[in-house]
Amino acid sequence: MNPDLTSIWVYLSTSPLMWLAATLLAYQLALALHVRARANPLVNPVMIAVAILVGLLALTGTPYKHYFDGAQFVHFLLGPATVALAIPLYQQLAKLKRHWLAFLVGTVAGSATAVVTAMGIAWLLGASPAVVLSLAPKSVTTPIAMGIAEKIGGLPSLTAVLVIVTGIIGASLAQFIMPRIRVRDDSISGFAMGVTAHGLGTARAFQVSAEMGAFAGLAMGVTGALTAVLLPLALKLLGMI
Repeated sequence: MNPDLTSIWVYLSTSPLMWLAATLLAYQLALALHVRARANPLVNPVMIAVAILVGLLALTGTPYKHYFDGAQFVHFLLGPATVALAIPLYQQLAKLKRHWLAFLVGTVAGSATAVVTAMGIAWLLGASPAVVLSLAPKSVTTPIAMGIAEKIGGLPSLTAVLVIVTGIIGASLAQFIMPRIRVRDDSISGFAMGVTAHGLGTARAFQVSAEMGAFAGLAMGVTGALTAVLLPLALKLLGMI
């Protein structure tokens, strides 16, 4: 690299705003590609933005911690954004009151299925106990999943990667799968996306409709709470931890 360019890069990379700007620009570029692809769910803006940022960090040899120190403001906004999900859900309160039992049963069944299938497949393929346990909370939003993984003896960093991959796959494929199994109700589709694909599924659901996003957000929250409480208890009763 040209010495002048190297000195400029060293100067810019020390600024926290550098990585915040890089994050926002990567997402804007990914979003533009998503729009150009006519909102094709396979052209997932989060997946593309992550790939751009990973490539940039690898190319420049920047440690992730250094990147996060600059981009942590985006992480901070996740809290208020999650709380704000209560607003569209409140607008669907009447429907929630009518079908609360079905949604609760669906959450329990979906969460249990996600845990059992992930752990079962990993065990059959000969994965180590730590990897099997790391897979257990893969359908829960990242902060909760990492906390669960640490508590049950999994690897939080591996769990974080698995959660992101699960979310990207779920958000990308849900809109292809739902019509083919004749699910056309936005609340049901959204709930399924929230249970299986957590935050990324919820973000995708909001791109379709406010109703779908509201129920995805509800499912994401309830799934996280139930998994955090019940998964460690179930594994302890089974003698796995």
